[in-house]
Amino acid sequence: MNTLIVKSFAKLNLFLQILNKRPDNYHNIETLFERINLYDTITLKLRRDKLIRISCANPDLPRDETNFCYKGAKLLQEKYKVQKGADIKILKSIPIGAGLGGGSSNAGSVFLGLNRLWKVNLSLSRLVTLSKEVGCDVPFFIYNTSFAKGSNRGDRITPLEGLKDLRLWHILVVPKIKASTPLIYKKWDALPAARLPARQGRQEFSGLTTPAYDVNIIFSALRKKAFSLIPLLLYNSLEEVTASEYPQVRRIKEGLAGLGVKSILMSGSGPAVFGIVSSRKEAVRVSREIKKQEKSWRVFVARTV
Repeated sequence: MNTLIVKSFAKLNLFLQILNKRPDNYHNIETLFERINLYDTITLKLRRDKLIRISCANPDLPRDETNFCYKGAKLLQEKYKVQKGADIKILKSIPIGAGLGGGSSNAGSVFLGLNRLWKVNLSLSRLVTLSKEVGCDVPFFIYNTSFAKGSNRGDRITPLEGLKDLRLWHILVVPKIKASTPLIYKKWDALPAARLPARQGRQEFSGLTTPAYDVNIIFSALRKKAFSLIPLLLYNSLEEVTASEYPQVRRIKEGLAGLGVKSILMSGSGPAVFGIVSSRKEAVRVSREIKKQEKSWRVFVARTV
């Protein structure tokens, strides 16, 4: 086998809570990842020399050693003394710098693909450990799972088997801006001690009175298909920071709410905003209407995969 073509899926964060800043300057977080069917296509071609080359038609994607795919390939090559190289061609569909995990997903796909192409034959757990050195979100994409909980830096992954049959439909709106994740976290760090917005009271769920924002509660609500509770449970610590920096985030949220979407959240550090809707038909309807509000917004209909 000299060539391998792989799909590299995007992610959404249905929940993202920053707990604190770590001594290594990263942050401890709790998040709920969802894999969606918006994807890049990556073609891996075996090279007989040891060169690693990145190609992509999108001029915004770096092709040098700062590219996550390059970092992952080089790490795998050096750690396991691989005497071959690879041409890595990336066909982008996932918007860059949008909070959808495109770069991390690409790196995860490269780890999985080159593990086969180079016949390194590492176990899943070893690939996960290695991928943490490239980026915090990369380990999620090593697992073949639709939903997972992320903790520590977001790199400790727990696949959520209780949600394996759940399929959500989304309307996804991406404004024509790129949010800098380091900048957004830096702004969050600069907030006063009362970082979290006021809780929405205490919610009754499964007979227990519990805080509104909790990754385990939203997992439980999704598992029980208690969709009426989801608007109360979606949460992203970074949303207010990003929205203050990029007002389009708030405009998109208001636009989706005006079209009847109740479950709306920003993904990651943004600026992509998604809504959860009941069907593909509703997602298509909302997508048509939201496009009329601002022609520069990229709009996608997506579902869990």
